[in-house]
Amino acid sequence: MFGENPRLSPLELRKQLLIAESELNRAQLAGDLAVLTARVRAVAGRAKSFGTIASSAAVLVTGLAAFQRGKTADAGRKRSWLHTILKAAGVVSTLWLAFQPQNGSGRE
Repeated sequence: MFGENPRLSPLELRKQLLIAESELNRAQLAGDLAVLTARVRAVAGRAKSFGTIASSAAVLVTGLAAFQRGKTADAGRKRSWLHTILKAAGVVSTLWLAFQPQNGSGRE
């Protein structure tokens, strides 16, 4: 393209330079978009991780609050060991389920 006519007018030469610059700008834009896409995916992954942790923490706080509520309501009465063990088992099972990975997380 550049070797076809050794005597190009200044206008033709400027046109070819602008076309070449445009191609370089397109390539740079494509690279920038690839970097941006990777960063957005990384941020989305972190947000998803944070959401999972926040959800698990909410379940933990709810379970502990329910366990404490049961303690204060029956503070005057003496509880049986069986009742205490069953209540603790319920809290443990809630926490266990909260911290287990969900289906589709890549671990099966």
